Amino acid sequence: MPRTRSLAWSELKVGVLTITAVVITAVTVFFLTGDRGFPWQRYSLKTRFASVPGLKAGSPVRVAGLDVGTVNDVVLTGEQVEVTFEVSQEVRDRITTGSVATLGSVSLLGESAVDITASASGTPIPEWGYVPQGRAAAQLSDLAGEVGDGVQNLSALIADIRGGRGTVGKLMTDEQLYAELNRFAVSARTLTDSLRSDKGTLGRLMNDRRAAESLEASLANMQTLTQRINAGEGSIGKLLNDDAFSRSLTSATANFDAVAASIRKGDGTMGKLVTDPALFDKMNSMSGRLDELMLRLNQGEGTAGRLLKDAALYENMNKVTTEISALIAEIKKDPRKYLTVRVSIF
Repeated sequence: MPRTRSLAWSELKVGVLTITAVVITAVTVFFLTGDRGFPWQRYSLKTRFASVPGLKAGSPVRVAGLDVGTVNDVVLTGEQVEVTFEVSQEVRDRITTGSVATLGSVSLLGESAVDITASASGTPIPEWGYVPQGRAAAQLSDLAGEVGDGVQNLSALIADIRGGRGTVGKLMTDEQLYAELNRFAVSARTLTDSLRSDKGTLGRLMNDRRAAESLEASLANMQTLTQRINAGEGSIGKLLNDDAFSRSLTSATANFDAVAASIRKGDGTMGKLVTDPALFDKMNSMSGRLDELMLRLNQGEGTAGRLLKDAALYENMNKVTTEISALIAEIKKDPRKYLTVRVSIF
């Protein structure tokens, strides 16, 4: 029967050292990778950007501001840049179709990061899936460019002002404009002093208590009148609020429309006058004859014309009329004197 050989301490020491080295190596790798965890605790995703300044392999990936992974690869694909990154399995239910990926900033030195919004309303994105691209945030370089443009515009504005261009430039360099503004300021001050010294209507209104009370009373009366009108009082109130009055007015308007339509059709005397050319010609001819008659009267032609123009004829006719009136009066006083009836029998 063979004897079992016991392990020497030297051989056992080698095994213990080997196991210790493996454990130390695993712990070191774990600490060096930070919170990324072991490979089976991560999964890969992708996204695309139009531009990725400062983003490279190893840049952090953040969800709601927390570091959850790192960028693995940045590759130019067509006109966009495709970014591949790994994130922790713990945030898988927070990176969904409702999330968006944007290019964030880690520091003012230009280092970038991939920022992903957390969303629990969508469906979790599967491994190697694409996170939708969001609106790009403003970068420090963009801000620097905008500041440079602003400085250039400010310099151009200052140059225009010094050159007397524009309203501000003219105000700074044109003595006449400055004098006009100064006169305007003096006039405004004079007007303000006049208002404060109770001069003019506005001055009295601002400083005279009785004028203000009169204005308030007028406004109160106007408000009362408006309330009465809204309540249907008076003719205007009835016109605005009385349905019967409104219907009567509507009926009168309809009747007027009917009369106007009848006149346009030529019905009645007024309609014939408006639409019948023959009747119009007759009235026009009659008007011409009347004008001729009035002209002849004004010229003193005929008996009526002479009566209007001849003073002697007027006096004679007036004298005859007076004598006839006197004769009639005498006859009324003594009819027997002038009226004698004789009866003869043959």
